[in-house]
Amino acid sequence: MSTQQAVRHVEGEVRELIRRTGLDPSRDTREVQRLVQDAVHDYDERSLHGGLPQLGDTKAAVHSILAVVAGYGPLQQYFDDPAVEEIWINEPSKVFVARGGVAELTPTILTSEEVRDLVERMLKTSGRRVDLSSPFVDATLPDGSRLHVVIPDISRLHWQVNVRKFVVKADHLDDLVRLGSVTKQAADFLAAAVSSGLNILVAGGTQAGKTTLLNCLAAAIPPRERVITCEEVFELKIPLRDVASMQCRQPSLEGTGEVPLRRLVKEALRMRPSRIIVGEVRQEESLDLLIALNSGVPGMCTLHANSAREAVTKMCTLPLLAGDNVSSRFVVPTVASSVDLVVHVALERDGRRRVREIVAVPGRAEGDVIEVADLFVSRGGMLQRADGFPPHREAFDRAGYDVTALLAQRGA
Repeated sequence: MSTQQAVRHVEGEVRELIRRTGLDPSRDTREVQRLVQDAVHDYDERSLHGGLPQLGDTKAAVHSILAVVAGYGPLQQYFDDPAVEEIWINEPSKVFVARGGVAELTPTILTSEEVRDLVERMLKTSGRRVDLSSPFVDATLPDGSRLHVVIPDISRLHWQVNVRKFVVKADHLDDLVRLGSVTKQAADFLAAAVSSGLNILVAGGTQAGKTTLLNCLAAAIPPRERVITCEEVFELKIPLRDVASMQCRQPSLEGTGEVPLRRLVKEALRMRPSRIIVGEVRQEESLDLLIALNSGVPGMCTLHANSAREAVTKMCTLPLLAGDNVSSRFVVPTVASSVDLVVHVALERDGRRRVREIVAVPGRAEGDVIEVADLFVSRGGMLQRADGFPPHREAFDRAGYDVTALLAQRGA
């Protein structure tokens, strides 16, 4: 029996012990870890006296067995690697990861059965499912990572699995300054805008860092305010005392019980919010968010867009999905009066995430075109102050900020 066989032998013993004790590897992590350590130590002792092959590195054996019985098997090494931001499976023999925003093909090769087993293990704690009647699933893993799965016949042949890890690189705007994502002047201005209660859209492409930026902006909310968050799946980690978080729910097997994002936004207004934060707007829930912002409740959200101006345009078109009775004659002036700032963030070629522009929405519209004013723009790869000024200077004054002085500053 080789070292690898010895590890598998101990793994079998551990599985039997877990079955006998009734432990849940996904919940009773400490107990399972202690059980694995004891099993490895016991086998190591027996191998010294009973002629059994030795395990070699016992720490490596413990880690390997834990990955199989309580982790995500061959993928666990990528979950444990802090440099890995995302993991995805195109087919069992093609497992990719992204490090620093750059994709790479890994040497990991799985079987179709292993992929299905891993997905089932990931979904176990979420209460969500994936099957022929529900071929897509979004779920949050216990460590905060986001899971997305698509199965055939929506996908061609294989299960498509994507895990976006919750890699904490920034909790506050100062962290983004340290990482080079935004200048000190722009960060100070954004912190003042959030504290003053301005409504902010965070726009960008996939993996641009929108959620991270939204988290950092939310950290600037005054601590006495009550924040209600609405998301498809839980991703936001807001470091405030009074935060109520809600996520959507998939329909049951009978097709009932679904709770869409639009419903969450409506319910949030009944929960005494000081702020409403929507993780991402994609469709008609944008109308309910606009109505909330227009009713005097400050808020923030993210959306996919290639620039700040395109984000404003998109906010004018998404609400039209809510029904034929919603027209651009209502939506355009509502966006103009409800949205105050748009921050556009992008993933650069070198893998870094940077704020490319910050624009203000003064509140004026001509026809279907909303006026915007550049506050910060990218010049020569650097975010620099432009000529525009934000709306609601009185809000800055009430919060104790001199917006003219903030925007007159120079330097990073």
